Amino acid sequence: MTNSPRVNIGKQHSAPYKALIALSSEVDETTSAAGLDPFLVELVKIRTSQINGCSFCLRMHTRDALKKGENPDRIAVLPAWEETGYFSETDRAALRLTEAITCVPDGHVSDEDYDAAAAVLTADQISAIAWLATVMNAFNRVAITSRYPVEA
Repeated sequence: MTNSPRVNIGKQHSAPYKALIALSSEVDETTSAAGLDPFLVELVKIRTSQINGCSFCLRMHTRDALKKGENPDRIAVLPAWEETGYFSETDRAALRLTEAITCVPDGHVSDEDYDAAAAVLTADQISAIAWLATVMNAFNRVAITSRYPVEA
């Protein structure tokens, strides 16, 4: 990757970016109303950003999760969530659905992935996770396209 400057699309066309921020606020309210744990919400944001390789969002949401009191070990093993005992059945269902939504080009959201989520999550929770993953994918694309700086 080069470090050549790029247009910050959020600043260049601020109205769509402000609309995305407003949508994100609505989704935050939706996740809360659906009864999703705030730690899980941050883990979904982190996992989406890991898959997309968005360093800006990874740093931001990892910091947010730690500030909220998330266990650093859970963040450390998040890419291998299926292999650990750190995650509840609800966490696993949400993370599986998040990965399927984020990796749509790899085969869409399969019935197997959706049914696994539906076996554990309520309809409100499925919808909230889907919206959260959708918004995070959008933010990742804005940050990656614009090459938001991530300095030490």
